[in-house]
Amino acid sequence: MLYREAELLDERRWSDWIELFLPDAEYWVPAWRDEDHPTSDPRAELSLIYYANRGGLEDRVWRVQSRRSVASMVLPRTQHTITNIRVADGSGPDLLKLKSNWTTQQFLPKEKVVEVYFGHQEHEWRRVDGTWRIARKKVVLLNDYLNAKLDFYSL
Repeated sequence: MLYREAELLDERRWSDWIELFLPDAEYWVPAWRDEDHPTSDPRAELSLIYYANRGGLEDRVWRVQSRRSVASMVLPRTQHTITNIRVADGSGPDLLKLKSNWTTQQFLPKEKVVEVYFGHQEHEWRRVDGTWRIARKKVVLLNDYLNAKLDFYSL
């Protein structure tokens, strides 16, 4: 499931990627409160990215695909790598909580620059009508000094 999500992002199949998420799925990339602690409440503290439901992700994908996002006019080529996948406490027959590490390498063709992002993430997958869908995704970006733009396809 995690590999499939990475593949869809790398192939820019964002409509298919969005379909992995339940309508009420939360997508959160916390900011760092200090050198050692990320923020813990997306509704009360700063986040790098936060969508309370899939609608926010759908809007962002629409902007990228429609070329109405100046920040994404020339899209990077990405390669997502997922490692150290483990099942977290609280999983059950219809709820799968996964933790993993990730790295995204991206090439910015316009700038001729390679960037690397890395961190760890938590997914909650819920089985609905026999299909596993994302109910929650939290991405902790460890190298958060960003000299450029950051978007969903980079994480």
